[in-house]
Amino acid sequence: MNKPRCAWPMNDALMIEYHDYEWGVPVHDDRKLFEFMALDAFQAGLSWSTILKRRENFRVAFDNFELEKIAGYDQTKINELLQDAGIIRNKAKVNATVKNAKAFLVVQKEFGTFDRYIWQFIGNQPIVNKWETMAEIPAKSVEAEAMSVDLKKRGFSFVGPTICYAFMQAAGMVNDHEVGCYRYSELT
Repeated sequence: MNKPRCAWPMNDALMIEYHDYEWGVPVHDDRKLFEFMALDAFQAGLSWSTILKRRENFRVAFDNFELEKIAGYDQTKINELLQDAGIIRNKAKVNATVKNAKAFLVVQKEFGTFDRYIWQFIGNQPIVNKWETMAEIPAKSVEAEAMSVDLKKRGFSFVGPTICYAFMQAAGMVNDHEVGCYRYSELT
């Protein structure tokens, strides 16, 4: 029996799995938060489906998103990544991932965890929206704009308000499941 779900996964099995088990689920693990931040940056200008299809390749290429390793990447490793056909070979995005790993480590040092820092933008509780259709879901929010400004001040790249909002959705900081979706009530 098909469960009522948001319209955006359509009939794509990978998107349905992501929707049903990850999207909108609150994340408090720093490695996972960094993975979402990196993948959302790579998504800029592309579909989420494109990123999901390459997700395992990204995990392999970026050492399972281990911050210390990524922060230590040298130009040789960056050049290697730019030759990896399994990921998005965008020089600015690859460089931003390395830069963001370094900035992420600084935030961890200051706040104890990145989780403690990032969840403060929403008062440490997921925002529960009440969208009836996909068309109502915004591309950004006031909270995403504040997050973007602060992340940029801290040296992060590819963290505009739209990317920050997508990150918030992925990390469960907002519940943007449509109210008719079975996951909406499960995550509320």
